[in-house]
Amino acid sequence: VVALSHLGSALWLGSLWLPERPLSAVANGVEVYSTKINSKVTSRFAHNVVTTRAVNRADTAKEVSFDVELPKTAFITNFTLTIDGVTYPGNVKEKEVAKKQYEKAVSQGKTAGLVKASGRKLEKFTVSVNVAAGSKVTFELTYEELLKRHKGKYEMYLKVQPKQLIKHFEIDVDIFEPQGISMLDAEASFITNDLLGSALTKSFSGKKGHVSFKPSLDQQRSCPTCTDSLLNGDFTITYDVNRESPGNVQIVNGYFVHFFAPQGLPVVPKNVAFVIDISGSMAGRKLEQTKEALLRILEDMKEEDYLNFILFSGDVSTWKEHLVQATPENLQEARTFVKSMEDKGMTNINDGLLRGISMLNKAREEHRVPERSTSIVIMLTDGDANVGESRPEKIQENVRNAIGGKFPLYNLGFGNNLNYNFLENMALENHGFARRIYEDSDADLQLQGFYEEVANPLLTGVEMEYPENAILGLTQNTYQHFYDGSEIVVAGRLVGEDMNSFKADVKGHGAANDLTFTEEVDMKEMEKALQERDYIFGNYIERLWAYLTIEQLLEKRKNAHGEEKENLTAQALDLSLKYHFVTPLTSMVVTKPEDNEDERAIADKPGEVSPFSNVSPVDGDPHFIIQVPEKDDALCFNINEAPGTVLRLVQDPVTGLTVNGQIVGDKRSSPDSKTRKTYFGKLGIANAQMDFQVEVTTEKITLWNRAVPSTFSWLDTVTVTQDGLSMMINRKKNMVVSFGDGVTFVVVLHQVWKKHPVHRDFLGFYVVDSDRMSAQTHGLLGQFFQPFDFKVSDIRPGSDPTKPDATLVVKNHQLTVTRGSQKDYRKDASIGTKVVCWFVHNNGEGLIDGVHTDYIVPNLF
Repeated sequence: VVALSHLGSALWLGSLWLPERPLSAVANGVEVYSTKINSKVTSRFAHNVVTTRAVNRADTAKEVSFDVELPKTAFITNFTLTIDGVTYPGNVKEKEVAKKQYEKAVSQGKTAGLVKASGRKLEKFTVSVNVAAGSKVTFELTYEELLKRHKGKYEMYLKVQPKQLIKHFEIDVDIFEPQGISMLDAEASFITNDLLGSALTKSFSGKKGHVSFKPSLDQQRSCPTCTDSLLNGDFTITYDVNRESPGNVQIVNGYFVHFFAPQGLPVVPKNVAFVIDISGSMAGRKLEQTKEALLRILEDMKEEDYLNFILFSGDVSTWKEHLVQATPENLQEARTFVKSMEDKGMTNINDGLLRGISMLNKAREEHRVPERSTSIVIMLTDGDANVGESRPEKIQENVRNAIGGKFPLYNLGFGNNLNYNFLENMALENHGFARRIYEDSDADLQLQGFYEEVANPLLTGVEMEYPENAILGLTQNTYQHFYDGSEIVVAGRLVGEDMNSFKADVKGHGAANDLTFTEEVDMKEMEKALQERDYIFGNYIERLWAYLTIEQLLEKRKNAHGEEKENLTAQALDLSLKYHFVTPLTSMVVTKPEDNEDERAIADKPGEVSPFSNVSPVDGDPHFIIQVPEKDDALCFNINEAPGTVLRLVQDPVTGLTVNGQIVGDKRSSPDSKTRKTYFGKLGIANAQMDFQVEVTTEKITLWNRAVPSTFSWLDTVTVTQDGLSMMINRKKNMVVSFGDGVTFVVVLHQVWKKHPVHRDFLGFYVVDSDRMSAQTHGLLGQFFQPFDFKVSDIRPGSDPTKPDATLVVKNHQLTVTRGSQKDYRKDASIGTKVVCWFVHNNGEGLIDGVHTDYIVPNLF
């Protein structure tokens, strides 16, 4: 139907096909009668819906497949299949879960579709469906992406390629840009301008732009009497926005985005080390194209720039001993050198890169280059290291240590016979990026095009600063360079709802001086401006923020290991599921539902919550566990009280900290239990000295800071920090509150199946580093924070043969206790870790000071 292919911000939108036969107007009895691509672009964020409709005109059932390829930069967000008026939606699931559901559907002979990221460049989506005779089918795919600015414009590049004439074919694009649109163009490579005429309309005025491409059946024909389509090529939309100020901040529904692209600044001089592979595999066309590209790049060098060529094969050679200035004489000499380059030998990437990096470092140390200049390494290779240090991880480590974060590395991979992931990971961890150069007739133009993107740095050391304590979930806000023609985009979430104004500062080093750009936003004016946007899609800035956050988490994950990688994966997965994005961690499944299918319960693996020492928890049916490291043993007790009762758990008069918990019961008594189970359903944590309170329930977390409330959901992953306090919510898992160098409280969320007839969600409470609270701390848990002694003797058989009784002497009381076990749920909220303990009966009587009713308080605070 349509194929959109990748260039910058591009998309393969694939084809609709029947097995063994290409589609014509009616192929094999199936007619595709409509294809529409509807795009709404708001502040660079594109929301695209592709709808294709077909009808089976044959007298037997036919199989139709819908096949889509997308670039890595786009995330599919929805897919629906409608057969005879019944719609089957797609669901985004964790990749392994999706795969199992898909395989089950296929094994049962059901119609099923699966979307998943496949490979480096493209994501592939395929769904096949059996269409009964006379039936209609509609495929609808939705995807979103942030259009990036390259060389002064945003570009949507669509590869249009229906395999037949289509009665209703349309591309319809609406663009809304609050800064105003400064230029808008659209062109098709497959139709001459005189034929394009009435099929294409494009217009823009103020903040709105519109492009429509709607060829009639006659305009689609490759000749007046032909039945095949001439729609086969590129359809490109480009636009840019007005830039009256260097930046633009937009705020919608508690989320902000900041676009930054200053103009008219002088270019910062650059020092470039070109590290070029001249090994045997570069022989012939590849080396010729590399030379052509380098000669063009030399034409673009400015006299203030410095450069050198480092060539590597089995060994390393250089053009000059040091970097030299790009004077006309030196550039002429450089051209002669480039033309004389010859291929030879093996591939020593490690030594080539290290020589280039050391040359840049030395030039800076010896003041051979201007003080206000910036350094760049550009490496081109067509293969993998095979001599010298050839382990990718070791080369990465050597390069990282040599650069030390001072300047970026850009890696260009020529062709397919190389480890592109290695080149990409190495570039990303050194603040650069990688590009694949395709072995094609335009390879030299691809190389030159890359260089043009980084040829004109206007600022270095860019830092974006926002109101302190007012922003959560900020995307990357420091950049080594701002290049002319590009744009920096930062997004985040506002904490305070009562802000009147929002201020953003951008600091950077220019060619002549240090600069600070400030953007101030009047929130009332912003609200007024929002009312103009009647036709745009919903919370686009929130989705833009989620898109950017996931993209950056996935990039960071490429070079992370161990726990850091797990954390980044968990955050990216949570956001992908929450916002319904198909990313490398998720898949979308479309199945025709089974009759009376039970709701599937899927367990999330909770993340780790930091190493624990001196932990005192209360969890489950108020199970209090007192772990005594000195004894390598534990005591435990339960509190049996009516639902609604509030118990004082911790009270420290010195630090001002108190924690109270409210009991909830099961929905109803379980038929096989004599007593009704109770749990903690609400917790109140307060610090009188900091004027801070947080109420935690199984639905939400409300934080009061100097009587100003902020509410968070357990679906959030949020960190709130202020002087002497850090509160972190880990989506659907736990919440961690740390008070400076003092104590840390952890609240674990236990979620049960929503339709469970008896049980309900509940909370667990853990105290970490409890020894950091004062000796005067009290409460059902707090009284055990300081060391205390006990003695167990006379271990004997109890009423349950598996649980012996014993005599416990503690706090001058002699008690009969029973060996048992409780669960510690810090590391795994679903299964827990077994803790063996001596159980004290009768609500802890004799172990706790006084009786348990002494700890009942009127309310959470």
